[in-house]
Amino acid sequence: MLTNLAKKVFGSRNDRLLKQYRKTVSKINDLEPKIKALSDDELKAKTPEFKQRIANGESLDSILPEAFAVCREASRRVLGMRHFDVQLIGGMVLHNGKIAEMRTGEGKTLVATLPVYLNALTGRGVHVVTVNDYLASRDAGIMEPLYNFLGLTVGVIVSDMQPFFRQTAYNSDITYGTNNEFGFDYLRDNMVTDQYDKVQRDLAFAVVDEVDSILIDEARTPLIISGQADDNVQLYQVIDQVPGKLHRQETEEGEGDYWVDEKAHQVILSEAGHEHAEQVLTDMGLLQEGDSLYSAGNIMLMHHLMAALRAHTLFHKDQHYVIQDGEIVIVDEFTGRLMAGRRWSEGLHQAVEAKEGVEIKRENQTLASITFQNYFRLYDKLSGMTGTADTEAFEFQSIYGLETVIIPTNRPMQRKDYNDQIFRTAEEKYEAVVNDIQACFDKGQPVLVGTTSIENSELVSRLLTEAGLPHNVLNAKEHEREALIVAQAGKTSMITVATNMAGRGTDIVLGGNVKHLSDAIMADETLSDEEKQARISSLENNWETEHRRVLEAGGLHIIGTERHESRRIDNQLRGRAGRQGDPGSSRFYLSFEDPLLRLFALDRAAAILNRLAPERGVAIEHSLLTRQIEGAQRKVEGRNFDMRKQVLEYDDVANDQRKVIYHYRNEILTNKDVGDLAQSIRDEVVADLVNIYMPPDTMEEEWDIPSLEAQLAGEFRIQADIQGWLKQDNTLDNQDVKERLVQQVEKEYAAKVELVGKQNMSGFERNVLLQVIDSNWREHLAAMDYLRQGIHLRSYAQKNPKQEYKREAFIMFENLWAGIKQSAASLMTSVEVEQSDNIVAESEPQEPAMMQTIHSGAPTMEDVLGESRQELATEAFDPTGNDFSPEALAAQGLNVHRNDPCPCGSGKKYKHCHGKLN
Repeated sequence: MLTNLAKKVFGSRNDRLLKQYRKTVSKINDLEPKIKALSDDELKAKTPEFKQRIANGESLDSILPEAFAVCREASRRVLGMRHFDVQLIGGMVLHNGKIAEMRTGEGKTLVATLPVYLNALTGRGVHVVTVNDYLASRDAGIMEPLYNFLGLTVGVIVSDMQPFFRQTAYNSDITYGTNNEFGFDYLRDNMVTDQYDKVQRDLAFAVVDEVDSILIDEARTPLIISGQADDNVQLYQVIDQVPGKLHRQETEEGEGDYWVDEKAHQVILSEAGHEHAEQVLTDMGLLQEGDSLYSAGNIMLMHHLMAALRAHTLFHKDQHYVIQDGEIVIVDEFTGRLMAGRRWSEGLHQAVEAKEGVEIKRENQTLASITFQNYFRLYDKLSGMTGTADTEAFEFQSIYGLETVIIPTNRPMQRKDYNDQIFRTAEEKYEAVVNDIQACFDKGQPVLVGTTSIENSELVSRLLTEAGLPHNVLNAKEHEREALIVAQAGKTSMITVATNMAGRGTDIVLGGNVKHLSDAIMADETLSDEEKQARISSLENNWETEHRRVLEAGGLHIIGTERHESRRIDNQLRGRAGRQGDPGSSRFYLSFEDPLLRLFALDRAAAILNRLAPERGVAIEHSLLTRQIEGAQRKVEGRNFDMRKQVLEYDDVANDQRKVIYHYRNEILTNKDVGDLAQSIRDEVVADLVNIYMPPDTMEEEWDIPSLEAQLAGEFRIQADIQGWLKQDNTLDNQDVKERLVQQVEKEYAAKVELVGKQNMSGFERNVLLQVIDSNWREHLAAMDYLRQGIHLRSYAQKNPKQEYKREAFIMFENLWAGIKQSAASLMTSVEVEQSDNIVAESEPQEPAMMQTIHSGAPTMEDVLGESRQELATEAFDPTGNDFSPEALAAQGLNVHRNDPCPCGSGKKYKHCHGKLN
């Protein structure tokens, strides 16, 4: 009550922020006549002027009004679009490192140009993050003329892009790309063996489009670069037969072998099921008679069994995945898109492949990983924009420290959101949906039907076909026609069935999107220029009539066939109607067979339905039911938040370790001479070894000198007569032995350095250190994965699993460092040098033979492999040409790596010759 009173008196936090921003908007508008009076050249000259002012110490905030005014005027001249006042407010919100919630159709792409231009003036680079390659390329293509006019360069990062072009794109003032590509480039940069192979610069400022989709929906799955592990393909095929021999329980306490907990998305084996499974596996010859599934030697067998059960009961074709070209392709549950190249981890993907009878790919071993939460927190400043962020404002604030500001619409919202209609069965619900669509079709009103899965979209499509209603289907199977389907979804009587509208990035214009059709006509090579112009003119003339008819029919009508588990996704669907003050309407149809109601709101709601809707086909609209459904959605949102938070809490432990490893690795890459570091490692390892066999402050009788000599000789090839030293001088102690050993090691090592040369030895030391760090880090990541999978069992011993995980992870990390130092010292001291004409060739460490990414589209092999590149450099090319630039070589089909000899024949590495970065 007091809070509400305070809001009435002082206004909400959002109101106060908007009030401050409007003051700055007034300043920008006051500058407009002055900026408008500038010529093009004078307007362009503003960019170097701003850069100089920043270099002289002026802050970005102080030049913001003038920079925004310049950007707005440039946009008006180049793009024909002038920023509205509310778009200026959105730009300030983004510049201040907050999230701008702006309704669909309010021009978020144009809003981003303001903070992007301002922050690019620092010269540190700005990243604009989108949800897919299409949107990254499209937005960059639309805005590049504006940035170029203002004297800034633009780059785009897409999948399957060669490293040269990635470096060029990252060195641009503004870089567009997807969240996956930015994240994977960060991981790959921390796997390179030459600092010149890195593609990213420092992470300064990022603007994230569809920020809720990227930072929340995709945050449950970490980014992983992996290499192939052991081959267990045949075992998956055998285990796939087991689920069919076990019986599913009807209820949690009922009879059977396993219970499927759909809420938690888990399968739980009962005691009887455990015994039955053991018997089945014994009959199949996978278990010894009397052996237990839970014995140490059968842990992997249990892991395979649970993966098979989950694949058969929780993952369904055309909902969670599709089969395409003989492969299992995951469907993103939030956007409805295919995630080509992404694979489920922990053997689940292989289990699904076995279930569907397609080729089973080998399991993967993690080589590098990071969560989106931890990647985006690396930026000095982070901001985002979306149409739906307010429902997740608490998570944005608690995880990322991002405040959400709701930006008012440019024109008043006219959309009518009708109450949900709830039916007893799904059959009744779909009958009502078809009737509603028919009514809209008859009066010429366009309809957008939202479904939560491919399966449901195909069901609606089948019903519409039976009813004789023409329609378009937009799901993961139709993604290539996505932009065209969405762009024309606002035409008269147009019916569009879509799996999910999150992040589609294309406005639905009432009357149809003339630009998209015009682009298609211009791309048609069968038409002459006159025919193209005539058709485009006809389209533009007909659009006014079409637009007016749709407005009279009530604008776009949104139909939701069920509630999503997140209110935000429902709001995204609704937000497709009513853009820029257009009329529109929306209604959701539900049944008690929908997963959300069945799992989270069934009992009380079903009792209400029985009282209020006794007849078949009768829909009810009741505020109590609506509140209960929203309560169910809040439950699911809370559970999903807990899941994401748990992923983050566990990854935070690994993240601290990752930062140490990557920092250490970068020090080695950037340091020209690692000799001092190598020496300190050797000395430290020798000292630690002496402490083990000759503990300080102990009696001579407790020392184990023979074992110390044996280990020095066997592991480090150091022949030291420590027993002889002690006989000659019985006063020697632990510290004296350390000093003598260190002197001996360094003397022998110096002889090797003198033989091969300091530069060659430095290259060898660098490669040894990198190779040892990488191999040990991979093994550490695998061990951390196993630890995380089983740590929850500690709760049975009344211990906090998270605290136990932190404690054990710390011990493991200490062991990792000890292992790295010991392996590196062993390799460096035991190396044998033979004198010849070609003494030491600087060799790159051996990298894993196969790598792929686990969260999204796999990058090209060249991106992640340190394969032999000599062949690539010596492929045929025109020796008479003198253009050996990356672009020229790429045009000839050549892929010359930076460490290859330059094709010009100079004998230098390409990176030091024609491949040198400007």
